[in-house]
Amino acid sequence: MLTIPTLSLRDYEPIIGPDAIDEIRVLASRIGKRRFQNVNSTSVGGGVAEILTRMIPLLQDVGIDATWDLIKGDQAFFNVTKAFHNALHGKPEVITPEMLDIYRHTTELNLRDFNFTGDTILIHDPQPAGLILRRSNAGRHWIWRCHIDISAPYPGVWEFLLPYVSRYDAAIFSMPDFSRPLDIPQFMVAPSIDPLADKNKELPDSFIHSTLEKYGLDPERPIITQISRFDRLKDPLGVVAAYKLVRRRFPCQLILAGGGAPDDPEGEQVYQEVLRESGGDPDIHIINLPPFSDLEINALVRGSTVILQKSIREGFGLTVSEALWKRKPVIGGAVGGIRLQVVNNITGFLVHSPEGAARRITQLLADPALCRTLGENGYLHVKQNFLLTRHLKDYLLVMLALDHPGQDIVYLD
Repeated sequence: MLTIPTLSLRDYEPIIGPDAIDEIRVLASRIGKRRFQNVNSTSVGGGVAEILTRMIPLLQDVGIDATWDLIKGDQAFFNVTKAFHNALHGKPEVITPEMLDIYRHTTELNLRDFNFTGDTILIHDPQPAGLILRRSNAGRHWIWRCHIDISAPYPGVWEFLLPYVSRYDAAIFSMPDFSRPLDIPQFMVAPSIDPLADKNKELPDSFIHSTLEKYGLDPERPIITQISRFDRLKDPLGVVAAYKLVRRRFPCQLILAGGGAPDDPEGEQVYQEVLRESGGDPDIHIINLPPFSDLEINALVRGSTVILQKSIREGFGLTVSEALWKRKPVIGGAVGGIRLQVVNNITGFLVHSPEGAARRITQLLADPALCRTLGENGYLHVKQNFLLTRHLKDYLLVMLALDHPGQDIVYLD
């Protein structure tokens, strides 16, 4: 059973203002009673689960009967879908006929038992994409929500998934650059963070300091931090390499903190690789956090000097907006959705290599005023573009658009 918190849209009024709240409620009233079913592969780990945990109660609060269900899969299935994920990002992967059979077989098992209850059904990412085979039910809108960058996939996987995706009524991507040519309508909906969640809310200084102390960190020396799953596409070894260059000039500390997810079988391997690369350096803190460590993650970011998200492939990277919201300067890989969040030289810096990251870290550590300026710009950028309430509004607009096919303008009155 998924645990969903109780949230009210009015709780966000001090942040986004009453007019934005009223606009969302007007949109929801035009949709009316709607069963909105979300389906993905895991309830913990990764941005999709984080967003749905906070999105579902807000949808319910505005009168949408929103639900969230999970597909089932064994280790073999998740090994396959992890390879799919990497290949869709463009990483070379060997995809065998046996792997495709595992995907088909698991899809068939889910189709036997799955209870489709939604008037609008939002399927998240490749793992449950095959559920569209049940689309025979009339009167429903099926949407495929792709959270990853599939603009330049490694050959094979996209060709396998395309017959499934083409059967949907619409597809949603995080940015236009991520999409593929499709014969169905496509919408852009960027991911979002919840400013009131434990991972983002304000914390007392005492809690921040006690968290740094718990992990043996010295608040008097600069702290460089990357919060991510232990995933090769997040380039944790590149982060360690950048830190080793920076420490030649600054007596700094490095935090690499994250965890795994049930649908990501590579996490433990990458964690061990990072431990070996750290070489026992007492100023490299490799923290394998359990699920629901949101308050500690919040404290580690707030106690840091510079935040990295040095991905070499990225869907969006919620950790970037989370750091910007806390007024921290961010250095990110110039890939995927990071480019939406890090406006180069305005909210942070985009880099292409460990050497580039090290140069920018050194620049920031030498210039606290620049850190403050980038941090303030980043906070405003997130407030205007990447909060949960904007995401909620976008989903309502997609539902309205699908109710009025072929219309470029939908009149609410």
